[in-house]
Amino acid sequence: MSPAKLIACESCDLLHRLPRVPEGHTARCRRCGDLLRRRPRNGLERTLALAFASSVLFLVANSFPFLAFDMKGLSTQTTLLTGVVDLWQAGKEEIAALVFLTIELAPALQIALIVWVLGPLRFGQRPWQLPFAFRLLRHAQTWSMLEVFLIGILVAIVKLLAMASVVPGLALWSFVLLIGVLTAAVSSFDPEEVWEKLERER
Repeated sequence: MSPAKLIACESCDLLHRLPRVPEGHTARCRRCGDLLRRRPRNGLERTLALAFASSVLFLVANSFPFLAFDMKGLSTQTTLLTGVVDLWQAGKEEIAALVFLTIELAPALQIALIVWVLGPLRFGQRPWQLPFAFRLLRHAQTWSMLEVFLIGILVAIVKLLAMASVVPGLALWSFVLLIGVLTAAVSSFDPEEVWEKLERER
């Protein structure tokens, strides 16, 4: 029997002695009914699967054409990194670095860190530098802005339609799927469940 832990409701600050929540169940505040803890079935395995799916989509999004433009008989293909390279070559290194951080480095870190933590757990091993991985993942979540980039791309496409023919590439569809799958992986990642699993296996 796991000892109960003190936890405060984020909505009304009521303290609860919360025992270990079984898989497939939730715990709610006695006062306001707000969610205290949700534990889906096979949560860690599902999160790991979503992280692997995100890694495949991330590779496809960076390996294939993102958009193709046809203007007055001239065809041009772009990739996800084309904008970063163009900004750098135009002398806007700070903006290029910021775009690279938010659409490439931060999402790649999110995927890698989730696999870094959950991969060893899947085989009964303790992840290396676990507290550091949790802190780094929190910072990566702050900087990942795939949705903002996609909105900017859609606005640009709408403006370009009057001047050129725009054909979405495989990378664009992979990028759209990546946003949904990575968001699901990050939202289902539960550090508390990771610590509980490590404590049970001591």
